[in-house]
Amino acid sequence: MSQSDEETLLSRRARAATPGSDNPWAGMAAGSPDHADTTASMPSRPDAKLDSLLQRIKDLTASEAAVAAAHAAPGSSPSAAATAPNNPGVVAKSGASAAARRSQEFLPLEPASIRAAGLTESEVEALMLKYLLSRGEASGRDIGDQIKLSLALIEPLLRQMKFDQLVGYRGTAQMNDYVYQLTDFGRERARRYAEHCSYCGAAPVALVDYVVAVKAQSLERQQPTVTDLQHAFADLLINPKMLTRLGPAINSGRGMFLYGAAGNGKTSIAERVTRAFGQHIWIPRALGIDGEIMRVFDPMNHCEVPPEKSEGLLDQSKIDRRWVRIVRPTIIVGGELTMENLEATINTATGISEAPVQLKSNCGTLVIDDFGRQKMRTDELLNRWIVPLEKRIDFLNLASGKKIQVPFDQLVIFSTNLQPKDLVDDAFLRRIPYKIEVPDPSEDEFRQLFRLLSPKFGFTQNDAAVSYLIDAHYRTARRPFRCCQPRDLLMQVRNFCQYEERPLELSPDNFDFAVENYFAIME
Repeated sequence: MSQSDEETLLSRRARAATPGSDNPWAGMAAGSPDHADTTASMPSRPDAKLDSLLQRIKDLTASEAAVAAAHAAPGSSPSAAATAPNNPGVVAKSGASAAARRSQEFLPLEPASIRAAGLTESEVEALMLKYLLSRGEASGRDIGDQIKLSLALIEPLLRQMKFDQLVGYRGTAQMNDYVYQLTDFGRERARRYAEHCSYCGAAPVALVDYVVAVKAQSLERQQPTVTDLQHAFADLLINPKMLTRLGPAINSGRGMFLYGAAGNGKTSIAERVTRAFGQHIWIPRALGIDGEIMRVFDPMNHCEVPPEKSEGLLDQSKIDRRWVRIVRPTIIVGGELTMENLEATINTATGISEAPVQLKSNCGTLVIDDFGRQKMRTDELLNRWIVPLEKRIDFLNLASGKKIQVPFDQLVIFSTNLQPKDLVDDAFLRRIPYKIEVPDPSEDEFRQLFRLLSPKFGFTQNDAAVSYLIDAHYRTARRPFRCCQPRDLLMQVRNFCQYEERPLELSPDNFDFAVENYFAIME
């Protein structure tokens, strides 16, 4: 022991030698080092930003682990998956209150494997070969973008196709990727695939996953309130009593009849009903049913709304790109409706099936406008939908002869200016629980329509001219008011003033001209 060590021990012994102490060596026990006092003043945790980032990574890892466990969980049923976040390939945010349910959103998550996506390697191979046949060459990421699967999922298949001499390397691409092209052998196989079905778009979603998604986003789970209806019809002048009658019918998420005289806004009401429900839903671009592909996403009837991008360092969305986020659909069919529109139709030239209108309108609203004037007879529609309207399920016949069961989950609105009892029998009327008449507007409502619409057509409101119109052309002629007439008459006056190069003005003479044209053969 050195001299300095001896001095340290002796000094500690001297400090510990207190009067009355029985143990002279108590002060020699192990104690805290001298630098302990300096570390006590140091921060006890890392930088706050680093803590936040680490916590986000921890939360993301926990979420992915939960989804992976859900994928591997045996015996999960679609009904259970619709109400809990262990649903294969999808997660739904939960909420207890009505306000929380309003913000609830169903999220289809990216599959962890080809099998988890409900696909087989042969199906994915066929899509990639047909795409390369039409494109000529493409990088691995371009192929993944086309069929909406990540490069991590399809890269092993591309390597196997290279080993099987179906594709070859045309060159290199960015980020350790390659440009692929078909070999002669691959081109021959791609042609055989294309002869059966030429579809080479997004990989199809399994029917069972679609059924779960519809149940999670069902109208029956929305339950709109008075506030929701007032927001939905904010741009319409609608009687409060009428709104009270519409509320329970819309809240039920089932069918209704809207009937009344032509021009009172039945179609306008039907078009806005969907606004009372949740704003967006997710639907698959295509369904895969035992090797057949049925297109569901229809740009003519569906409005795509891409999800918001994450602003953080990590992208936490990981959305399955085979699904598309759309505005909750409102599909309107009129006199052109035929029985073919209610069945899955196949294009014999391409081998691709198209979903019927009722399947495209799931989780939304299907409006049968001018009911009773379709090419198909009303009893044919009755026989086709009498079970779906009650059981909320539909049966479709595929081109292969197979019959499948699909959800029938939409608010069906029959809009007609005929009496419902003159169109269908009691059995059908019983399955449409709400029959709501859209009445003629009162005189006060008729005047208010002019006040609301006049500025939109560039006019200054003239109550005296409107009073002349009512006295001269409605009371005298005993003509009923219609909700569409203020708009139509204002349009007539505006067109007349523009033609005559006059200032836009509501006057008795201008109204006389408009009425003479508008009601010429309607008496």
